[in-house]
Amino acid sequence: MNRAATRLRLLAALPFLLALAVGPLLCALWRDRLPDRLATHFGADGRADGFTAVGGYLAVSSALLLALGVGWALFVRRRVLWGAWATAGFTGGLLALQLRANLDVTDPAEARLRIAVLTVALAIGALAAAAGWALTRLVPAEPAREVSVPADAPRLDLAAGELAGWARTTGSLPMILLGAAFLLAALVVPFFAAWPYALIPLAVGLPGTALSRVRVHADRRGLTVRPALVARPRLRVPLDDITGATTRDVEPVAEFGGWGYRVRPAASGVILRSGRALAVRRRDGREFVVTVDDATTAAGLLNALVERAASGRGTPATGTPANGTPATPATGTPATGTPAPGRPAPRKD
Repeated sequence: MNRAATRLRLLAALPFLLALAVGPLLCALWRDRLPDRLATHFGADGRADGFTAVGGYLAVSSALLLALGVGWALFVRRRVLWGAWATAGFTGGLLALQLRANLDVTDPAEARLRIAVLTVALAIGALAAAAGWALTRLVPAEPAREVSVPADAPRLDLAAGELAGWARTTGSLPMILLGAAFLLAALVVPFFAAWPYALIPLAVGLPGTALSRVRVHADRRGLTVRPALVARPRLRVPLDDITGATTRDVEPVAEFGGWGYRVRPAASGVILRSGRALAVRRRDGREFVVTVDDATTAAGLLNALVERAASGRGTPATGTPANGTPATPATGTPATGTPAPGRPAPRKD
């Protein structure tokens, strides 16, 4: 792990550590003005409808801030460091305002937390975001890395007009468990705190779970990555935007700052584990990387398709796919003759 990445993660964790200290500090300063049991859950009308002891409040709020801090520290990128500070500022501010609503009440049921206080929490989050954006300059930008396709990159031997496709499903068990934990937290939080708090783990858990298992396709359209269970959203690198493909080893934390969908100055990709990955070079010099099994076959197929497209050899509708079985039109779709040279025949995937 390089020093820049370490510094970035420390700066991402710092606001959550600061917010973590606010709760115990306020409880100590206000100990004579707080009831034994705190109002910690409020309805849409601002009236308290859930209560817990001071110790329970501190435990739940600390666990929430720790979970968010760990998530941001693992997955943060330089360009969104401000987001970590905004999240910590908003969450910490909301927790402090919730505690303030309990001041000087003899019965916690008398506490009120109007929905308008969200604007105060948003303002605190905005100020924290500005601080995070200013601190970005302390993390040096990663220089663009030259990506080249070796002359001995894998290639499949495709005949003119031969159809071929490749697909694999890959996933990350740690990401599945982490996404499930955030979704579970979104269900549990409303029982201990105001319901808006549940939106934070929900915003992390949903995309994290969706990207924890993906389907990777390589065919005449290019490279496509989408969630394994649904067709959208999806990432696609069109074949005409690919100049070559190869495989290489990937270290998620050192190279991309974590797991999931990652973006850095010279590359982007879906990183679910360490080890061998398919690396596609785009025409603008950027690299798209996805960690998947049998990446060598996918790279060989994409290189063969790119070279064939560059040579102007088309794919007729009556061509022969890679497995040797003649291609047939989809049911109910009549063949429309041979396509123009250089253009692949339409085919249902």
